Amino acid sequence: MQLVTARLTLSRLQPEDWQIFKAVHEDAATMTWVSEIPDEEDIRQRFTERLAPWLVTSFHMLCLVARLRDSGEAIGLFGCSPEWEPNRQAEVGYMMLHRFTGQGYGSEALSALCTFLFQAEFHKLKALVVEGNWPSRRILEKNDFVLEGILRDNYLLNGQWVNDWVLGRLNPQN
Repeated sequence: MQLVTARLTLSRLQPEDWQIFKAVHEDAATMTWVSEIPDEEDIRQRFTERLAPWLVTSFHMLCLVARLRDSGEAIGLFGCSPEWEPNRQAEVGYMMLHRFTGQGYGSEALSALCTFLFQAEFHKLKALVVEGNWPSRRILEKNDFVLEGILRDNYLLNGQWVNDWVLGRLNPQN
């Protein structure tokens, strides 16, 4: 599986992608909005779980590596956790190396992922974003996600309860 955009390619996570997976999870600026930086053993476990083969009807996460088309340099991870039965929904997510943020890559990669998921007949895509993470929210809004609500004290982030914005997008063909 490979998704191609004007500047990027997105392909399924492979064993040789360990370095980008580890780098994203150790990027302090990126992890500010995700969690404490996990230890290497935890990162390795997450990596191994995400290597599992994925089908549209899978119940485990799809993980794609985004790369610059010109150089092949990996810039981040994009994916989804499907909830095919009974609701045909998927929660999308992404983590990019901080040095690649602010250049439109996130919006471009998410657009390709959304197109793929809607073609696979998902009815709704959703995302949770820590309240205050405006760059991530802008990526979603550029891809026609709308704010559906706020989950108060929904996530314990670095020892503090934070709210999550819930954003969603419906398949335009349904």
